[in-house]
Amino acid sequence: MSEIIALALFSGGLDSILACRVIQEQNIRVQAVQFVTPFFHDDLLQQEDEYRSYIKKKYDIDVLIRDITLPYLTMLENPPHGYGKYFNPCIDCKILMVSEIKKMMAEFDASFIISGEVVGQRPMSQRKDTMRVIERDSNTDLILLRPLCARSQKLTQVELDGIVDRNQLPDFSGRGRSGQIRLATELGICDYPNPAGGCVLADPVLSKRLQKYFKTDRKISPEDIRFLLVGRQFLLPHGGWLALGRKQQENSKITALHQSGDYLFNMKNRPGPTGLLRYGHHPDDWKLAAALVVRYGKKTENGPTAAVVCIEGPDKVFEIKTDPCRDEIGQWLR
Repeated sequence: MSEIIALALFSGGLDSILACRVIQEQNIRVQAVQFVTPFFHDDLLQQEDEYRSYIKKKYDIDVLIRDITLPYLTMLENPPHGYGKYFNPCIDCKILMVSEIKKMMAEFDASFIISGEVVGQRPMSQRKDTMRVIERDSNTDLILLRPLCARSQKLTQVELDGIVDRNQLPDFSGRGRSGQIRLATELGICDYPNPAGGCVLADPVLSKRLQKYFKTDRKISPEDIRFLLVGRQFLLPHGGWLALGRKQQENSKITALHQSGDYLFNMKNRPGPTGLLRYGHHPDDWKLAAALVVRYGKKTENGPTAAVVCIEGPDKVFEIKTDPCRDEIGQWLR
C-alpha cells in the first residue's frame, strides 16, 4: 500500500501540534503547513529554515511556510460571512485557509486535510454549525478531518476507508484545555506555546485603523498593512501617515518598513521614537511629524525642549529644529 499523506493546517499552538501527532501515531505521514499574512506569523518569512528545523526537532513535525497575503486581503475587503465584533472575519478566514491548503493536495499527493479545531473552543469559527459551513464553503466535505474532536463529527472518507481509526482519537470539546495537556504529556510533549493572546483583527485599536484604511481610495497593499500595525499612528493634515515607535523594538520594526518614497525621522541628540512618514510630501507634514517625534522623545530635566530632528527623505537628508508638538494635531489612532 502506498504511503498515506495528510496536509495539516498548522498554527504552532498546542492543538495543531497534537492534531499532527495523533495522526502520525496511526502511521500516516503529516505535512504541516503554516500560512502567514501581515496579521499572523509574518516574521516567519524571514526565518523559515530556522523555524522548520526548530519544529522538527522539538515536535517531530515537518512544517513549511506559505504566504497567503494577497488572497487574504481580497477576502478581508468583503468577507461573505461578515465580521465579528471588530474587523475579524473568523469564518471566512478559516474557509480561506482550508481552501488554500486544499489546492496543495495534488502537490503533495495528499489524501486528506487535518486541523487542530476543537468544537466549542472558539465562539465564531468553532461551533458545530460553523464548522459545517467551513467544510461546505471550502468544498472539503469528507476530506477535512478534525482529529481532536472527530468523534463528535460526521465520518470522513479516510475513516470510512479504515485508514484512520477514530476510536484511537481524542474526544475534546469546549474551552477547557486539561484534556489537551494530558495528551501532550502522554506524547512526551512537555514544552509548548501558551494560548495566543487573540487575533490582531479583533484588537479594538488596530481594527479601527484597518477599517479606515480599507475605506480609503488607495490600493490595498501588504506594505501599508504592515505599516498600520506598528507604533502610534497619526494622519497628518496634508495626507501623510506617521508611525512613531513606542519602544526600541518598534523603532527597529519601523526602520525596517522604510521604503522608497517614505521619510524616516530620528532626534539628533537624545533618545526618542523613530518616525516613519508615508504619503507625506508636504513640508507642513514634515514639520508636524518632527514636532511629534520631539513630543514623544525622552524628556530633559527641564521638561520637553526643542530638538533637532534628522530626516531621511526619498531624495535628500535634512534637519528640522522644532519645539515639541503640544496638541495631538492630526492624530489618527494611537
